[in-house]
Amino acid sequence: MFHKIHESIKNQMEYLEDLDTKDRINGTPRMKRLRQIPPETGRFISILAASAPKGEFLEIGTSAGYSALWIGLACQLNGNKLYTFEILKDKAELARETFAATSLKEVIELIEGDARDYIPNYKNISFCFLDAEKEVYEDCYGLVIPNMVKGGILVADNAINHYETLKPMLDKALADERVDALIVPIGKGELVCRKI
Repeated sequence: MFHKIHESIKNQMEYLEDLDTKDRINGTPRMKRLRQIPPETGRFISILAASAPKGEFLEIGTSAGYSALWIGLACQLNGNKLYTFEILKDKAELARETFAATSLKEVIELIEGDARDYIPNYKNISFCFLDAEKEVYEDCYGLVIPNMVKGGILVADNAINHYETLKPMLDKALADERVDALIVPIGKGELVCRKI
């Protein structure tokens, strides 16, 4: 999967990595920054997505589409489709440009709007990457887990660098008898849950 990444995807990843680095250096306001995952987290979620059982793939919080490209590699490999949700209009526009510039536009569908309005429509979720505003994590977790297939994987970003904000949701997930869960110290910290 990583050894044969199409040139268009590599180029777009590098472009977004550079843009994200500049955002963090030049003082771009928080809501305007891409705030995307680092490359090692991208590889991690890509491997997890490639290992997920048959079912629907969701991403909550698209930003400019960087993490969707990593998940899209797994979708391309397994013949899945990723449904990714972005609530901010300017970020959704950037994501559209990202997907149009790559060979993954056929496996990624961008849905502009609040993911919480759409999640109940997906009944066989096998993979979900959650990287949105931290205030919605608990709501999203509560909507995704009941609709996950056995063996389905949910990954939530920022489990370490936003630990205090996310603590109620993290504690709930770690004690949830419907899943096996742990926090992995990669990137900004990833909560990984597997539906039992």
